[in-house]
Amino acid sequence: MLRGKQTSNISILPNGHFVSRSSDWIMYSVEARNIDAVVASYGPSTKMGAIVGGQTSTKAPEIEAFERHLPSDVEIVSCHSLHGPGVNPKGQPLVIIPHRAKESSVQLVERILSCLESKFVPLSAEKHDRITADTQAVTHAAFLSMGTAWQANNQFPWEIPRYLGGIENVKINLTLRIYSNKWHVYAGLAILNPSARAQIRQYAESVTELYKLMLGGDRKELRDRIYAARAAVFGKREGDEREELLLEDELLDRFSLGDKPAQRVRNNHLSLLSIVDCWWKLGIVPYDHMICSTPLFRLWLGITEYVYRNEELLEECIETAIDDQSFRADDLEFCFAARDWSERVSLGHMDAYREKFEKIQKYFEPRFPEATKLGNEMIRTIEENLNSRKQS
Repeated sequence: MLRGKQTSNISILPNGHFVSRSSDWIMYSVEARNIDAVVASYGPSTKMGAIVGGQTSTKAPEIEAFERHLPSDVEIVSCHSLHGPGVNPKGQPLVIIPHRAKESSVQLVERILSCLESKFVPLSAEKHDRITADTQAVTHAAFLSMGTAWQANNQFPWEIPRYLGGIENVKINLTLRIYSNKWHVYAGLAILNPSARAQIRQYAESVTELYKLMLGGDRKELRDRIYAARAAVFGKREGDEREELLLEDELLDRFSLGDKPAQRVRNNHLSLLSIVDCWWKLGIVPYDHMICSTPLFRLWLGITEYVYRNEELLEECIETAIDDQSFRADDLEFCFAARDWSERVSLGHMDAYREKFEKIQKYFEPRFPEATKLGNEMIRTIEENLNSRKQS
């Protein structure tokens, strides 16, 4: 693209070897599944004393590749912008991982990346992978499974009144936002991050066990389990200040791909109940990771919080789960979907993950432009609302 243009500060080199041997700071921005092969090719040519980092979402294979293929005199300072594409990086968390480096080298990397105006969060590679799994793995599994269930039922949820209004709008927009991105963004986290694999497996188990309780009509056991999860994840703790909900009714109703029905349709919200059940079973308290929270994470947390901290709505979910048959067929497909995603992740099959993801992606593709525009507006509005609360 730049070839033939007169530029004073850009030099086009023949290949990565020339880049590696002449650069003081090198960033590997490649898919996690390819990081070892790419570093193996160009890493040995790295300039003596250079600083090397990567932008993969899963750090275990990245750091392993650096340690295996980089010369011992090369420093390693990795990073990861936790927000997704299309999000303004200003104020968003940017993890800095000083794996093998002098303090002055870490400071240099921070100066280079300061142009993004992000919030630096220093972490180890292991801690990064654990937090990334805790804040993304289960929620990705939930929304991937929603899309799969809708496709299996040949449904476009924005055309069905029971899937419109309130938190249904958020569920639809987040699902389409995930499927509008590249498959490897989610496959890398799910398959290459050991913590994520365990969490996705537990999510499928939570979906299955809760669905069986609904089918069996065991109201007491279902309520006891839901309230135990609620106490573990959303219960008050000493020094806790979580009086206000992250999301509000007015905001939830504003962003819809379809016309809001005259009367809200009750839903058991199996997908959201299973997220919190999974967090409870794994001992995850998402509020512990707010320092690394992104706009999407706050949305995911916000809609689960919206259900669990509203006792009237939570009781409605339980009553609907036991007494209302409207969502049984949809929930059955959702249960199948969650288990299938878990199986593909457990087997480590990248190609199988890609095949399924792109099949669902193609089904929803015509609505991506509108959904992306609406989703960006929803995120921006909610972020502005949260910021105004902090300042008041």
